[in-house]
Amino acid sequence: MTALAEERSVGVITPQTVHFDEPLALDSGRVLPGYTIAYETYGELNADASNAILVCHALSGNHHAAGYHSHDERKPGWWEACIGPGKPLDTSRFFVVCSNNIGGCHGSTGPTSVNPETGELYGADFPLVTVRDWVRSQARLADHLGVERWAAVAGGSLGGMQALQWAIDQPERLRHAVVIAAAPRLSAQNIAFNEVARQAIRSDPDFQEGRYAVTGDRPRTGLMLARMLGHITYLSEAAMGEKFGRDRRGTPGGYRYNYDVEFEVESYLRYQGQSFVDRFDANTYLLMTRALDYFDPAAAHDGDLSVALSGVTAPFFVASFTSDWRFPPAASHEIVRALLDTDKRVSYAEIRANHGHDAFLMPVPRYREVFTTYMQRVATEVGV
Repeated sequence: MTALAEERSVGVITPQTVHFDEPLALDSGRVLPGYTIAYETYGELNADASNAILVCHALSGNHHAAGYHSHDERKPGWWEACIGPGKPLDTSRFFVVCSNNIGGCHGSTGPTSVNPETGELYGADFPLVTVRDWVRSQARLADHLGVERWAAVAGGSLGGMQALQWAIDQPERLRHAVVIAAAPRLSAQNIAFNEVARQAIRSDPDFQEGRYAVTGDRPRTGLMLARMLGHITYLSEAAMGEKFGRDRRGTPGGYRYNYDVEFEVESYLRYQGQSFVDRFDANTYLLMTRALDYFDPAAAHDGDLSVALSGVTAPFFVASFTSDWRFPPAASHEIVRALLDTDKRVSYAEIRANHGHDAFLMPVPRYREVFTTYMQRVATEVGV
């Protein structure tokens, strides 16, 4: 870590785990007989536990949202831009909690965990889970931490969808909902992207119907392709053009007329795909994308999102980014309109940024400014 990073960071963090013996009933009709949740905390919980914030991660994220796991670690947690002293989620004021979703592959019970009923890894036998299942499991984590009511539940992308579901399912357990770069449901195009990614994994010969752990193989090629496809959708055309253009690798001159890496953008995508394979599980990727597909709180109300949100009590902060074509501003507008239709309190910011969907992870000045302003309001409300 650099001196500047240490000054603005929560520093070195030790992940924690908690095991729950109480069975968890899932929307699919299946039951987890028990489960473990991996999580990290940043800041200090105050005496009346009123300053706690739950951060929910996106598809390929995990509980490591801020700080470092060692003094030698070079890359901080995924939301380092927004968590830490003086940042929007100010750890000098708030006690911030981030957990790895059930079904994950970074410490929480998921496909890479041992199935207590068989003594073998779950693998493909791990049940599909939903955003509602995650909310139920996180509510138990809140109980374990002694948090009766979150000052806010916050997240971007799939994490923002979780914040929305929290407000619907547990209205008495959060004061504010922070929904960033999210949507009330996936578009057909987004579901299509997810399906192509899943087919890339499932058609890899090493996938072995999800039971690759038995032989020690992994569908590396399929998972790499899935990540490459996903990464393209997280960036805007402007961001890719600015970062890579048509720059080429190697010596100047004419084309090489083969299929080796020739353009910088090809090199970048291959690096992203290959590095992802070393830190993520293919079955988890399938599960997470399907949870995204299934998310649609309005479906139980004849598609009327206003009715779905009629019982929420938390004020909302909703933010979108102009260049995000995966979860465009129009998707956030739909959430805002549904909240206003039933006289809910909502603050909305549309941030001009060229980063695409990944903008919610970036230290975009205007984004940081409006996010900080809203969270200062939350801090004042809870007296921290």
